[in-house]
Amino acid sequence: MRGRQKACRPHPYRLDQPRPFPGAVFHIFRRNFEIMANKASKVKARLPRGFVDRHPADIRAVNEMVEKIRAVYERYGFDPIETPLMEYTDTLGKFLPDQDRPNEGVFSIQDDDEQWMSLRYDLTAPLARHVAENFNDIQLPYRTYRAGWVFRNEKPGPGRFRQFMQFDADTVGAPSVAADAEMCMMMSDVMEALGIARGDYVIRVNNRKVLDGVMEAIGVSDETQKLTVLRAIDKLDKFPVEEIVLLLGPGRWDGGKEGEGDFTPGAGLDADKAQIVLDYVAGRNSSIESDLFKSGLAELGEIENLIRAAGYEKDRILIDASVVRGLEYYTGPVFEAELTAEIPNEKGEIVRFGSVGGGGRYDGLVSRFRGQPVPATGFSIGVSRLMTALKNLGKLGQDEVLAPVLVTVMDGDMEAMAKYQAFTQKLRNAGIRAEMYQGNWKKFGNQLKYADRRGSPLAIIQGADERAEGVVQIKDLIEGKKLSAEIESNEEWRASRPAQFSVKEDELVEAVVRVLEEQLQERDGV
Repeated sequence: MRGRQKACRPHPYRLDQPRPFPGAVFHIFRRNFEIMANKASKVKARLPRGFVDRHPADIRAVNEMVEKIRAVYERYGFDPIETPLMEYTDTLGKFLPDQDRPNEGVFSIQDDDEQWMSLRYDLTAPLARHVAENFNDIQLPYRTYRAGWVFRNEKPGPGRFRQFMQFDADTVGAPSVAADAEMCMMMSDVMEALGIARGDYVIRVNNRKVLDGVMEAIGVSDETQKLTVLRAIDKLDKFPVEEIVLLLGPGRWDGGKEGEGDFTPGAGLDADKAQIVLDYVAGRNSSIESDLFKSGLAELGEIENLIRAAGYEKDRILIDASVVRGLEYYTGPVFEAELTAEIPNEKGEIVRFGSVGGGGRYDGLVSRFRGQPVPATGFSIGVSRLMTALKNLGKLGQDEVLAPVLVTVMDGDMEAMAKYQAFTQKLRNAGIRAEMYQGNWKKFGNQLKYADRRGSPLAIIQGADERAEGVVQIKDLIEGKKLSAEIESNEEWRASRPAQFSVKEDELVEAVVRVLEEQLQERDGV
């Protein structure tokens, strides 16, 4: 051994010793612990699939469109009503697209009394509940309209959302097809009120009695088979006739050959029965012997007589045997509003938007609650889809909303803040959008950056010197941005003070109005 071995001293950081961490080490440990705890407690910000956030431009576009539609509905004598977002699930019943189970396709929760409630799937079933519940208090025919959100618990995809807005109009208690004819005429007027030219849209009309008469003629009584036939007819605008024959018969493979792509089961009709269906769609229906079919044709003839007498020709409203409509509750005339113009989508690609609304007669829906016949007919517009088409056509959202004038804050004392608030309110009282800066006022450059990001047309500035003189500075931010591109140095910029001038405090509103009008005239090339 080399010399005497030194006695071991306890390590200052041994865990079995009651010694505290040194200050620096303790703070590092605590900081790391806090970071880990914060990470563990953070909630990930994420949007549920099939839902979207709405931004100012879209909200304003929808409001603009809804007001134009509302004006047409009001002109026809319809009154507004609003029903809740949620209904008891059994009131929605089985009236969901192609579904026999009442809770299929809806978002549902159980109430504290163990009753199931669902977010409304459309606006029609809630209306039927409202009418039935208040039947003795409402005046029939009951003519009403409403706009609102509906929810569908379905797999989302491109252009397919779980929440979207509809705008409906309905007449309850009118048994005559004159009410259906009026719906078609009103929808034509809506399209034109929205700026869609004749020839760029068409309202297509058919009758479920006619379709049910065809089913009767070919011996189809099973509801599932009937719906499969109707879905095949509904795809005539998407697939060639050969593919429709497959959907009416054995079924169709997406890839064109057995085993290629997904398989869509067919209706199982033989060739002769499939031909009867195709002849009907093509207008060759002389071989169909059915009282229901003939009744449906007679109703279509009456509708056509009414709409033609009112001046709506085939370029606006068209009788079309291929219109089906998917919901089971339709019992008579059905109709669709279709955009026929070629319209650019968000990517600039030219597409056909197709159907943007539809409806029909549903005489059995209110009867579910009353146990007696209650005729009804209505129309529903897909607001989001139609808004997109209108925006891409340049028919909506063209009126730019002016960003607010920004009243800047130079001093934070009570007297100065009162002045700034008074300036802001004077502008608002004159109908001018205005806001007083609410951030950290001590960095004035940040206020102008904020105004730039907001797109503010003007900034109102008053420091202590201006306040003592009773004046205020108006900075034309639009003109200033334009002139700044022509100034090369900071010295030149400071010397020129581009597009900034002083006015007396009591002349502020008048000066702001004048500058805003000049900006609008320049923007519009006046």
